Amino acid sequence: MLLPADQDKLILDENLPVFVCLLSCETILKSLAALERQIFDFLGFQWAPILGNFLQIIIVILGLFGTIQFRPRYIVVYTVWTALWVTWNVFIICFYLEVGGLSKETDLMTFNISMHRSWWREHGPGCIRRVVHPSAPGILDDYSYVSVTGCIIDFQYLEVIHSAIQILLSVSFYFQLPSDFTTPILFFIMQVTCYYFCLLSGWFQ
Repeated sequence: MLLPADQDKLILDENLPVFVCLLSCETILKSLAALERQIFDFLGFQWAPILGNFLQIIIVILGLFGTIQFRPRYIVVYTVWTALWVTWNVFIICFYLEVGGLSKETDLMTFNISMHRSWWREHGPGCIRRVVHPSAPGILDDYSYVSVTGCIIDFQYLEVIHSAIQILLSVSFYFQLPSDFTTPILFFIMQVTCYYFCLLSGWFQ
């Protein structure tokens, strides 16, 4: 007859491959999402988000290693960083929605060292970018204005969507597998997709 502690250990051993596979899938998704964001932040010279994305990729990989190798310090670092990462993305949402006196027209995202804005400002879906050279006398020939029209969605909402996805991926680690309708539907789809990916790839064989 198994003692309760032995039963818990047996359940943990049986579910460990599933847990490791799901965690690996989540790590891949988080890293890909951060990498995709990093590329467009580089194109827009957004130095503050670039630094945050770089740390996110490093610490997510560190958290995966710490979980698989049972390194409590790594897990603590990952947990603390996740809280900071969620807070940072909430701040970005407030920044682009201009909540609390913030303004998206400031140079905060570039550490006030340049006047660059989000890459999506001129290259969003459907945006038509035109360079208009002023004809007024006394203005240098190399000075020009950029006109952007026809955008399907404004750039600030694209940045908000990116941050919302980062928040969702960050907090998904702390949810259990869905058991009722209160669990986020998107997280349920992500977990099921990862589970069947693991089955098809032969992780449990």
